[in-house]
Amino acid sequence: MDISALTDRELLDAHCKVMEELRFRGVVRSANNPVADYTETIVARALKATLENNSKAGFDAVGDNGTRYQIKGRRLSVKNASTQLSALRNIDSRPFDALVPVIFDKNLVVQYAAIIPIEVVQRLGKYTAHTNSTTFYFRRAVLQEPGVVDITQDVIEAAQ
Repeated sequence: MDISALTDRELLDAHCKVMEELRFRGVVRSANNPVADYTETIVARALKATLENNSKAGFDAVGDNGTRYQIKGRRLSVKNASTQLSALRNIDSRPFDALVPVIFDKNLVVQYAAIIPIEVVQRLGKYTAHTNSTTFYFRRAVLQEPGVVDITQDVIEAAQ
């Protein structure tokens, strides 16, 4: 399919139909940006965790052992290769036990993923007063931090 031949309206229409089908298949849970929902789905599969209600604040899934996971995905592109995750709020109150970020390439292919204990997030993250949140960059070097578990292969397998 040559999508460059489609009009803007046709592309938007195709996007909406694709999102509807992805929701029907259980790949995404909302009509929002599919990266977040897709990340939550494949991480929950990889960890055999249960996804929480969409409106649950602070964490996205719970493992069999009660571990609360905050799941974040970041799709890199030619125009934006930043590994900055979306805002983490109230981490001093420990709303989750571990952060599970996944970095994707431009085609949503998993590049790397990890389970990062909240203590590591608190140590490496930076508080931003403007947004009243913690900023965290998930660079490959984070995989070498003590306590961090590389789950890249598990997430790749869950995505297949």
